[in-house]
Amino acid sequence: MSLKKINTALVAALVLFVLWFGTEYILSPETTAPGFGLPNRPSGDGGGFLIVKGIRDVVLALVLGTLLVTGHRRALGWVLLVEALAAYGDMATVLTHHGSVATAFGVHCLTATFMVGCGLLVMHETRTAATGTATPARQPA
Repeated sequence: MSLKKINTALVAALVLFVLWFGTEYILSPETTAPGFGLPNRPSGDGGGFLIVKGIRDVVLALVLGTLLVTGHRRALGWVLLVEALAAYGDMATVLTHHGSVATAFGVHCLTATFMVGCGLLVMHETRTAATGTATPARQPA
């Protein structure tokens, strides 16, 4: 199986995963919030922030999905690397607010690191493809 097919499968799985849990935050934030890892979930008007998180995650997934479907592989690699910062930020948020260390590392850090790994694989794939298909420069006569 080619590196491109493996990368496509990994990124597609990531897109579906992020889309799924982002949608869960939008549709049922009360039941999804405890899985984020914070010791207390927002109450009153603070619950709207959970929906904001869900919207953010859905948009992140749609950006990745769009780049994947349209074949912009190099941009996909860069965006994976940049979007991993959101998951690392979620990890930092959980840790700095005395949340679950297991969730911070087992969910947020793992997701972010998986995104970085996928991004680096896609970047390697596109570098390899660019090198393999380059035509030699014309030599002066």
